Amino acid sequence: MSIVDEFESNVRYYSRAFPDLFTQAQGSIMYSKRGKEYIDFFAGAGALNYGHNNAYIKEALIRYIQSNGITHALDMSTEAKETFIATFHKLQLLPHSLDYVFQFCGPSGTNAVEAAIKLARKATGRTGIFSFMGGFHGVTLGSLSVTSNAFHRNAAFLPSSHVTFIPYCDGIYGGFDSITYMENILNDTHSGIDKPAAIILETIQAEGGIYVSSKAWLQDLERFCRRHGILLICDDIQVGCGRVGEFFSFKEAGIVPDIVALSKSISGYGLPMSLLLYSRTLDHWLPGEHNGTFRGNQLAFVAAVAALEYRESANLKQQVQVKEMYLKKYLTERLSILAPDIAIRGRGAIWGIDLSALNDHNVAKKIASDCFENGLLIERVGRHDNVLKIMPPLNIEMELLEEGCRRLEQVMIQNLLSTSVRTF
Repeated sequence: MSIVDEFESNVRYYSRAFPDLFTQAQGSIMYSKRGKEYIDFFAGAGALNYGHNNAYIKEALIRYIQSNGITHALDMSTEAKETFIATFHKLQLLPHSLDYVFQFCGPSGTNAVEAAIKLARKATGRTGIFSFMGGFHGVTLGSLSVTSNAFHRNAAFLPSSHVTFIPYCDGIYGGFDSITYMENILNDTHSGIDKPAAIILETIQAEGGIYVSSKAWLQDLERFCRRHGILLICDDIQVGCGRVGEFFSFKEAGIVPDIVALSKSISGYGLPMSLLLYSRTLDHWLPGEHNGTFRGNQLAFVAAVAALEYRESANLKQQVQVKEMYLKKYLTERLSILAPDIAIRGRGAIWGIDLSALNDHNVAKKIASDCFENGLLIERVGRHDNVLKIMPPLNIEMELLEEGCRRLEQVMIQNLLSTSVRTF
């Protein structure tokens, strides 16, 4: 029994999924104390879009620390914060004509979602929120109320009131017309559901099973919100920061959410940071009305600036486009044929292999476990954790991406050969 097993709470999860003692990491490789190397198709659950210990970002941090730069300042004005705001505005807002103000929240994504919900209610004077089945937005009480996963909700022992869950545009409900359904709810005097303050969504439901919304559906959703005066909140915490190619996952659809939540890779180095962007007309806060001790992570500001610069110099948008084409082709042509009805879904550098049709919840678990034994970190998501999620760093070398896919294919073949679902 390790000291972690002996003293850390039972709530720990990833140390069980990846049972090794890690000591170092570089780029898309993690190293254990016993010398084993792992190709990383996990990327810190999306917090390491630029890889482990990115050299450009690390140098910026080292320079700042050695200069005795401010490390903690709550929401005081600092050079690090001003530089981040100026850089982000120049590189990500101005080019896309986005007129957002910045709100720095607590250190993690759930803090940004909490602030978004609270702001939407304050700005509209309405209480209700519409969220989507399959959505994941965090596990603190406010964000948990808009998270649909029963496993996480049941741990709270509190009813998550004032939230209506709507079938997602795709998901397990197929071609369900969620927009018309919401129209009917609001137009029906006997629906029993009031007009909400906001609708919160992920353009790609990552933890929900890699379900990708279409441009047309996102555009229809935006028009629906505008017709009814409902705020549109985009949770870009996991699939933003360049994961799909564009920095914002909603950009390709041409929509402009009222509120955008960012975290995970916004700092670029795995440092805690979350951020809300929203229309100036929504800035209804009174000074200090929503606060937090760690809402100004100075080291994260420095790293985030370097990450934005690195993104431009490394042409990560084009890199993601190349890797998207490779992954789509490989997964569709090599892996989807290994058993009947294996579904492949994804966009950019986030893809899912859905094994739900095998009707055996242990298959995905066994494949992920065997991948780990073969030096590949891969996570499971979706209903019953039946979807293998591929989410490597955006700058992963093609050779490593190809090797990781080969290891995954070998493990899948070995596991599916031992079941009756094998087709050849």
